[in-house]
Amino acid sequence: MRRRALLAGAALGSAALLAGCSEEPAASDDMDSAAGRTLLDKGARDSGALLARYDATLTAHPALERRLRPLRDEVARHVGAFTSPEATGSPSAAPSATASPSRTPERQRAPKVPGTEKKALTALAEAERHTADLRTAALVSAPPEVARLLASIAAAGAAHAYLLETRDEHDEKDGKNA
Repeated sequence: MRRRALLAGAALGSAALLAGCSEEPAASDDMDSAAGRTLLDKGARDSGALLARYDATLTAHPALERRLRPLRDEVARHVGAFTSPEATGSPSAAPSATASPSRTPERQRAPKVPGTEKKALTALAEAERHTADLRTAALVSAPPEVARLLASIAAAGAAHAYLLETRDEHDEKDGKNA
């Protein structure tokens, strides 16, 4: 009899443990889903602000078009990545990767752009670096799929900052040699 009670207790304990385990992932998935959506929304807003900065810089310094257009278009793709149906899990359409300045989110005010090209490039590099740092910090609390997206876009932002700064240094060296 004692053996049966022990087996019955073990079976009940196992069933309770399995029930607890099966409920845990569902609650965790909901939290991951909510946390993921929040991070995706923030990522879209941050990329939208960065896109507005690129657009304002291009408006203030049209001579930088050739240099900034590829980086600006990449930032527009980042907005699309954060808002795509794959990222959000919703059927809504993503914005165009080559969104025009007029498609920049209306709630984004055009940032103030420094008067010289060099200072404008420095401001863009600082904005890219700051945004990349925010995304890197968010990795700790991000669900796996969102973390991969954040890491990828943070790396791209860090590369943009590097390119904006490095090219400026090369331009200065070329000017000294001329």
